[in-house]
Amino acid sequence: MSTYVLVHGAWHGAWCWNRIVPLLRAQGHTVAAPDLLSLGDDTTPVKDATLEAWTEQICRVVDAQKEPVILVGHSRGGLIISQVAERRPDRIKKSVYLTAMLIEHGESGFGTFGKIGPTPLQEYIVPTADGVALTVKDEGIKPCFYGMCSDEDIATAKRLLKPEALEPSGAALTLSAKNYGRVPRIYIECTKDGAITPAMQKAMYTAQPCERVIPMATDHSPFFSAPKELAGILAGL
Repeated sequence: MSTYVLVHGAWHGAWCWNRIVPLLRAQGHTVAAPDLLSLGDDTTPVKDATLEAWTEQICRVVDAQKEPVILVGHSRGGLIISQVAERRPDRIKKSVYLTAMLIEHGESGFGTFGKIGPTPLQEYIVPTADGVALTVKDEGIKPCFYGMCSDEDIATAKRLLKPEALEPSGAALTLSAKNYGRVPRIYIECTKDGAITPAMQKAMYTAQPCERVIPMATDHSPFFSAPKELAGILAGL
């Protein structure tokens, strides 16, 4: 059996893994799925949600496990799992990028997307009044994130999504071949994604080759649209 740490993406919270966690635990696996600071049920002010703070938060979760983990990052969560792999390479069996940001040393999420985009999501993103976070216009939520999901799931997500801090996706990653580079990488490619398009995903995993690329014919949110398939892939790792 394995231990999984699941890191959610932008605007989401641990709630997005609510179907995956029980499926993995039913097979005997250990699973941790925290809310990142300021998201989900966490009440940290969004101005305090930085890439450094999130990285240290997930490092603590990884350190608390009894064995090295399979570290899974969805979407923007890819930035975090890369930095955690840099700091805790001996505590991670594999890094799994679920239609996620897989970017190079010295690059940022925003910078990389500026090079490999465009993404349809861009036209729906708006800054908050204080300028420290971003939100997504209601009309963009379904086509970008949940194109194959049920109306019920979409309604639930709309109620739970929270503003996403600007700083983490604008921060440059610090990665090395010595640490990050020796952690095996898996990329789960979602071929009907409306947020991080298949072309963008391919550009990232081509620039940073992975041990395996596993395709799923799903939207950006297979934890809702294909939970059994996704849990099966994760368990099979």
